[in-house]
Amino acid sequence: MKIIKTALLSYGMSGKVFHAPFLQLHPGFELIGSWERSKHLIQQDYPEVKSFATLDEVLASDAELVIVNTPVDTHFEFAKKVLEAGKNALVEKAFTSTAAEAEELMHLAKEKGLKLTVFQNRRWDSDLKTVKSVLDQNLLGDIVEAEIRFDRYNPNLSPKAWKEGANAGAGVLKDLGPHIIDQAVYLFGYPEAVFADIRSLRNNSQVDDNFDILLYYSDKRVRLHAGFFNKEQLPAYILQGRKGSFLKNRGDVQEDTLKTGAKPNLDDWGTEPPENAGLLNATINGVEVKKTIPTLQGNYHDLFDGVYKSITENKPEPVTAEDGLRTMKIIDAAITSSQQQRVINL
Repeated sequence: MKIIKTALLSYGMSGKVFHAPFLQLHPGFELIGSWERSKHLIQQDYPEVKSFATLDEVLASDAELVIVNTPVDTHFEFAKKVLEAGKNALVEKAFTSTAAEAEELMHLAKEKGLKLTVFQNRRWDSDLKTVKSVLDQNLLGDIVEAEIRFDRYNPNLSPKAWKEGANAGAGVLKDLGPHIIDQAVYLFGYPEAVFADIRSLRNNSQVDDNFDILLYYSDKRVRLHAGFFNKEQLPAYILQGRKGSFLKNRGDVQEDTLKTGAKPNLDDWGTEPPENAGLLNATINGVEVKKTIPTLQGNYHDLFDGVYKSITENKPEPVTAEDGLRTMKIIDAAITSSQQQRVINL
């Protein structure tokens, strides 16, 4: 089996929780180290790897894949340097700060014959996989309306300055927004137009922390919402079709499990509690059916396996740069829509 040597560009929460454990799980990857500007933490967990002092050291290493898991406003600069150094890149969301940056990275990767993947890991959440299965089975008929929410209750500002400072990558639209925008496009395709209302509701907030986005399709409308004042949360997925409805709470357990230090596996990883099952209420073959739908198993390993196969077998990336570009175009349109209070055609 070909081994892909891989380096991280940071070893904070994302490197420790979302990346290193799955690189260790997959036999095709070898984690060689991480760029660490101040604290040298990665060797506490992986003594055999290196703590790189500079980005140039990472780029001069024998890493074939570099994971750009730094603050959003650095993604374009760092991913461009990674690609220019002849290395494949896996870039966290938001892919970039603007659609123009995303397009430049996409063309650069194609020009150099490199793989450029966007880390939209929540496509492999248990809840989203279950929603996709319900749609694929056509249990609801044609969808006429859908809502995807990413709700939290946290009225306090984050202590992480890069999340709250007025920089090009800060704010909930570029933090939680890419998750649910990507999911909407993944489920329903690219919309025709966008209308958005983006606000700052927390005291002393310098960045957006609440949004509503309407995606317009010829045969349906999709509403996306995220905010920090949702103490009693609504279902994360609400699908309304001509045959019935499906409601599903956000229930994926992977992030919380990873934060405990547990290591992922290929057996029972990402299994939601049965009580989190979604509710189906539909007319199927003339029969009224109201029942729970068991939740499918989630596993971010499949994203990394897709990255591995894209590099070793020249298969399409599991989330392509084109996917990332589409998400950024919707984000750019949402910002313009909110500022001008009008519908923006895509």
